[in-house]
Amino acid sequence: MTVSPGTSPENISAAPAASVHAGSRLALTVGALGVVFGDIGTSPIYTLQTVFNPDDPHPIAVSRDNVFGVVSLVFWSVMIIVTVTYVLLAMRADNDGEGGIMALITLLRRWTLPGGRRTAVVLAGLGIFGASLFLGDSMITPAISVLSAVEGLKVVEPSMDRFIVQITAVIIVALFLVQRRGTAAVGRIFGPIMIIWFLAIGACGIAGIAGHPEILKALWPTYALGFLFGHFGIAFFALAAIVLAVTGAEALYADMGHFGRSAITRAWLALVFPACVLSYLGQGALILDDPANTSAPFFLLAPGWGRLLIVLVATAATVIASQAVITGAYSVASQAAQLGYLPRLRIAHTSESTIGQIYVPWINWLLMVSVLTLVFAFRSSAALAYAFGMAVTGTITITTLLFFYVVRAKWRTPLWLIALGAIPLLTIDLLFVAANFTKLVHGAWLPLLVGVTAFTIMTTWQKGREIVTAEREQREGSLREFVDRLHTDMPTLVTVPGTAVFLNRGKETAPLAMRANVVHNHVRHREVVILSIQTEVVPRVPVSQRISLDHLGYADDGIIHVTARYGYMETPDVPAAMRLLDPAETEGIVDLNDTTYFLSKIELLRGTAKTMAPWRKRLFIATSHITADAAGYFGLPRDRTVIMGSRIEV
Repeated sequence: MTVSPGTSPENISAAPAASVHAGSRLALTVGALGVVFGDIGTSPIYTLQTVFNPDDPHPIAVSRDNVFGVVSLVFWSVMIIVTVTYVLLAMRADNDGEGGIMALITLLRRWTLPGGRRTAVVLAGLGIFGASLFLGDSMITPAISVLSAVEGLKVVEPSMDRFIVQITAVIIVALFLVQRRGTAAVGRIFGPIMIIWFLAIGACGIAGIAGHPEILKALWPTYALGFLFGHFGIAFFALAAIVLAVTGAEALYADMGHFGRSAITRAWLALVFPACVLSYLGQGALILDDPANTSAPFFLLAPGWGRLLIVLVATAATVIASQAVITGAYSVASQAAQLGYLPRLRIAHTSESTIGQIYVPWINWLLMVSVLTLVFAFRSSAALAYAFGMAVTGTITITTLLFFYVVRAKWRTPLWLIALGAIPLLTIDLLFVAANFTKLVHGAWLPLLVGVTAFTIMTTWQKGREIVTAEREQREGSLREFVDRLHTDMPTLVTVPGTAVFLNRGKETAPLAMRANVVHNHVRHREVVILSIQTEVVPRVPVSQRISLDHLGYADDGIIHVTARYGYMETPDVPAAMRLLDPAETEGIVDLNDTTYFLSKIELLRGTAKTMAPWRKRLFIATSHITADAAGYFGLPRDRTVIMGSRIEV
């Protein structure tokens, strides 16, 4: 290699490194476009169409002032809620790189909040309700997104109108059927498709603006403020549909752990935000030219020869949007189970390289049935739009509130500065919530019903789990005292060869299965490992910090306690944890090929004690039936796993 004068070796090696770094940034940005922005990127399909829908219970008349006011409100709503609340603020509050409402809940657990424990409990409850609303969002998004795209067919060919629901149902069924195969392979083409999508909607928007360039004045905030305060009676009802422009904003925050804040910010500011704004401005210009265009302004922006193509690309984009929210539902359910708000769920990892790509069968089929039910019940994106807004506004408001509490606890920001940001942002959020309450009888009840149902299930499971844990601890007794007793009774016990691994919740109490083995069978294994799985309030735990060992007071009895730590986004693997044991630290030779795993299975019965309301007891026991098989969940070999049962009343 020839080195030109004045070129240092450091500069030579830095150039390829900088190139690789730039390539990595580009790959992350393209990946973020394919996963994060599908939902918010397809909002232009149905937002203005819904605002000016003549069948709306509170219709907005098409006039110059109303069009300018609505387009301006759309622009500033996206600017304030997405750019300011999420991109500039919320995404700075991360839990070891992970974002989303579940990350905020774990942050609330980690720090002391102003107001003490009661405030923390209330805020955690709000967070769980926000996560519950997100599950409602996960049901509505695939239905409204795919429906709105397929509805473009009736713009191309009006006779296709009667087949829209059936075509939508086929696409949705296919989408859920391929979930178990994972999104790794498909994900590689998601980014380029979304780039094509944003370039296309931006170009169509520019064409619309060219026909009526005066619409650019709507970017000035005075039009939004004038419409909101000058025509409040109209603008207030319009907010219920305008909020559709920010659907998917929570995905920017929730998916931060996969791509990082920088990649998401670059993609949003460089492509997604400008493309969406151009589309809204173009649609506004089209409606100004002809009020009849309110039926499908998004598709009518495209030239006649390109409408079928835009319908096909829109369908692909809405499938991507649905994919993002479905995988988001998997993550929320998995994290909720790890944090103790849901029972163990069977989880399959669909990618060897990306730990966040998971498949939760129970959630998948529940979502599929729910989405199909919504498609056949509502039959149009306009009808579903009334339900969509409530889920989004509720989640956004709760996220904003939790964020500012975390800011106060983590960064000790002065209250006056927090109030300066929180009061205007929460006022805007609450305005959207209030507007959506006006649609309560027209569909907004649906996400509230889903949210309340999921919230009730999760809080009931958490309460029931606490009751069962307290009763179980009483039966198990102290582990140290049990080990001391083993030393006293050692001559009466039969010691059998091999290693026994007893899964237990901690090292304070003795495993029920181990106690039963000693008390009833009068045997113990030569090597005994009491293994506890501990879920930390971080997404992932490094392998180097995975396990810790305790000899329980005796260094020569062959009994040790091992704690295996996992993050709330990881699935425990007991055999893998056992392989991390250092033979120099264990009291005997732990032979994994001669190891028997013992599980203590609890059978729940409804008792007479006034621990919970009778209906909550029934709900808790019913929820327990969806608990995943423990052996499969912890990765235990089934041919060497022994399950010993016990009954507990709740």
